[in-house]
Amino acid sequence: MFKREVLALSEVLNKTLRQNGLETPMLQCRLIDSWERVVGQTVSRYTAEKYIRNQVLFVKITNPALRADLNMMRTQLVSRLNQSVGARLIIDIRIY
Repeated sequence: MFKREVLALSEVLNKTLRQNGLETPMLQCRLIDSWERVVGQTVSRYTAEKYIRNQVLFVKITNPALRADLNMMRTQLVSRLNQSVGARLIIDIRIY
């Protein structure tokens, strides 16, 4: 009889994504999608656009007072967003 290595489906998917270079883009998409859950619906209403470049999340906020408040909470937001994804994807947030 042959011995086969049995792996969980999640391990096989993660390995395949990693080999094809798709793991990081998928995690970045999850991080951007988790913005509303992390900051709440009120802040999310004033968010115009979000994108990640060079491990920095760029977020456009249309309300100046809210923008100032979020700038003071940048380190907390970075840790909450990274925790929501389960990986250290971003190192900073630029709110403009």
